[in-house]
Amino acid sequence: MDKRAQILLKTLVEHYISDGQPIGSRTLLQHSGLDVSPATIRNVMSDLEQLGFIASPHTSAGRIPTQKGYRLFVDSLLTVKPLDSQIVHQLKSGLTSPNPSELITNAADMLSQLTQFAGVVMTPKHKRIAFKHLEFLTLSDKRILVIIVTSDGNVQNRIILTEKAFSTSELTQAGNYFNAHFSGHTFEEVKQKLHAELQQMQNDMNQLMSAALEASSKKGDEDGVVIAGERNLLQVDDLSTNVASLRKLFEIFERRTSLMQLLDNSQRADGIQIFIGGESGYLPLDECSMITAPYEADGQVVGTLGVIGPTRMAYERVIPIVDITAKLLSNALSSN
Repeated sequence: MDKRAQILLKTLVEHYISDGQPIGSRTLLQHSGLDVSPATIRNVMSDLEQLGFIASPHTSAGRIPTQKGYRLFVDSLLTVKPLDSQIVHQLKSGLTSPNPSELITNAADMLSQLTQFAGVVMTPKHKRIAFKHLEFLTLSDKRILVIIVTSDGNVQNRIILTEKAFSTSELTQAGNYFNAHFSGHTFEEVKQKLHAELQQMQNDMNQLMSAALEASSKKGDEDGVVIAGERNLLQVDDLSTNVASLRKLFEIFERRTSLMQLLDNSQRADGIQIFIGGESGYLPLDECSMITAPYEADGQVVGTLGVIGPTRMAYERVIPIVDITAKLLSNALSSN
């Protein structure tokens, strides 16, 4: 793409984000700063449409950016604006609590308030918590409820599926075995012990214990995300007119599992990550963008935070808000 086409695409995306209306060639001619004829602009727009960067909605003469157009804009054409000092001060003031849980909740609230979208924070994973007690309860032939009590008093309720049905006495025996051999050990120690004892246990018992350990090791999958301001998305014109998309979007907030996976993948990457539309791999987010950043405690990445909003969002403003919030939350957690 030549420089002229880049300028026109950048102008189109910026004006569409601002106004939400299809952009015509006359508007581009007025705001692009290019000294070209209207015919030249129409030709370039036609080329951009053929390349898949813009599209013509319905019978409108104007164009709007596609997901591919947003991606090029974010990767190559976006000019990120520095945050206003007042916003930075507001973030610092909201992230001063000595309580880590309150800090995380405040971070989600601040992201939501400042962007008017949904703020999400994946809470830190506790890898060194030890088991205190475990109990198996039958729900149906092959569905079992596992109740796990950890040394810090936290109670986990997990449902596991098994390939065969277990009797009540077998489940009681399994629970007794687990409590007798693994109580007081961390997740990592249990994994090591379980692996060493796999050859000595009966095959059916091995399967049950492994499934229980797999369920318990996903500590926080359902409750490990703090979300604030999801109702803000109801006020976004691009989303509020599509009831089906909204219903799917709120399903993601209810389930939280898919969201956890997406945030967890982001945590493994460095710096800001931007998922536009279907790039996330989750259909409920098809008409949304998600901007995430990992946060740390004492130099170690422990979680991810971010903002979910429409693809037509002010990326140049939201990106630094997410970035600074992650840095300030990292500083606050490290200080604590």
